[in-house]
Amino acid sequence: MSGAATRIVPAAPAPAETAEGAVNSWDLSTGVDGPGTRFVVFTAGCPLRCLYCQNPETWRMRDGMPTSSTDLVARAARFVPFIRASGGGATVSGGEPLLQPRFTAALLRGFRGLGLHTALDTSGYLGDRADDALLDATSLVLLDVKSWDRALYRRLTGGELHPTLVFARRLARRGVPVHLRFVLVPGLTGAAANVSGIARFAASLGNVERVDVLPFHKLGAGKYRALGIPFPLAGTPTPTLGQVARAQRQFAAEGLSAY
Repeated sequence: MSGAATRIVPAAPAPAETAEGAVNSWDLSTGVDGPGTRFVVFTAGCPLRCLYCQNPETWRMRDGMPTSSTDLVARAARFVPFIRASGGGATVSGGEPLLQPRFTAALLRGFRGLGLHTALDTSGYLGDRADDALLDATSLVLLDVKSWDRALYRRLTGGELHPTLVFARRLARRGVPVHLRFVLVPGLTGAAANVSGIARFAASLGNVERVDVLPFHKLGAGKYRALGIPFPLAGTPTPTLGQVARAQRQFAAEGLSAY
């Protein structure tokens, strides 16, 4: 299913609520964290330990900076004209934003109050922490589906696949647009059967607007060295253009727009 990644919503008055959370950083990005130029908040803390994670500095919530949602929404407000001109919005990423659901909800509602398109970047592993009010303030979900093979998912992340599938089906029932993300790791996630399983599931949902096949890379290896942590996939090659194209064709074969 293809289409623009927009869920047009009217601007609403900025809510008075505030919540405290732990943040690793915030930034402006273009074309990576949702459509257009976006104000992106990277929350601290993640329950998973993905072997290919490029941001180990975000793993522990206690390493984040204590921050209020009100402060971050005020920062985003400075960039609203620029963001709107690009057709962008605001994204709450991580780490794993749903580790801090009250904080994440306050951010999304605050950004929505600025009249911005909002996106939630999540593995879905903690999807049951996202209540209906949080999803009501979410225009788009960037959903990471890391593997279709359950045993491989546990090996890759230390967690279980089932919660992500449950969350994906809930988003479909609610009609929340999804951009599905899949990291292609040669020798691990790139097997044809694994890709096909994810593709069939995504196609069955009806709300997946696009699939991004993300080639595994090692740009975060220096962070591991700085933290004194071994990088688990240091010896794993990056995928070839042909391997990426093959995965994209598998998603396209199920009627999905794949990039």
